[in-house]
Amino acid sequence: MGKKALWKISTAGLVLIPVAVGINYVGKTLASLLKLPLWLDSIGTVLGSMLAGPVIGAISGMINNIIYGFTLDPVSTVYFITSLAIGLVVGILSYRGWLKSFPRVLGLGLIVGVVSSIVSTPLNIIYWEGLTGNFWGDALFAYVIHLNAPLWLASFLDSIVVDVPDKLLTVLIGYFIYIGLPKNIKQLFADDEIEEL
Repeated sequence: MGKKALWKISTAGLVLIPVAVGINYVGKTLASLLKLPLWLDSIGTVLGSMLAGPVIGAISGMINNIIYGFTLDPVSTVYFITSLAIGLVVGILSYRGWLKSFPRVLGLGLIVGVVSSIVSTPLNIIYWEGLTGNFWGDALFAYVIHLNAPLWLASFLDSIVVDVPDKLLTVLIGYFIYIGLPKNIKQLFADDEIEEL
């Protein structure tokens, strides 16, 4: 299989964007309907980044947040920045070989969870007084605030207690889809005619 360029996009990558957005949208909708303690809103972003690189993953994540925000949950719109970061991290680390062994994939999931928490915490503080809207995370937030901890710490812990398991599961799902794809599908993203972004 040929090697994909890190900061370039391909025709196959552009075609992948609506598929990745759809996967994200369905994941988040199911998690919301089933009242799961996870978001599951970045599976398409992760898969897009693994297949076509950080630009495609980042674009897919951002578009999903904007569409979901306008159709079902306005809160989601501001987190397009988090989705951008997820797409970039997964795409860059995938390119650097983080999909070559299962322990590295687990590490990738943990890194994505921490990055997601770091990026989301200021947004949570600005827009939601530090809360995430997740029952488990917000319960921890209330407890940490009760201990007179700083708001930023309570908000970060609120975020990380949800984001790390969510992003770890998201990366694992994306990875298993990725390795399950036929080689000729992956070849499309490696050898497709590449154009500058």
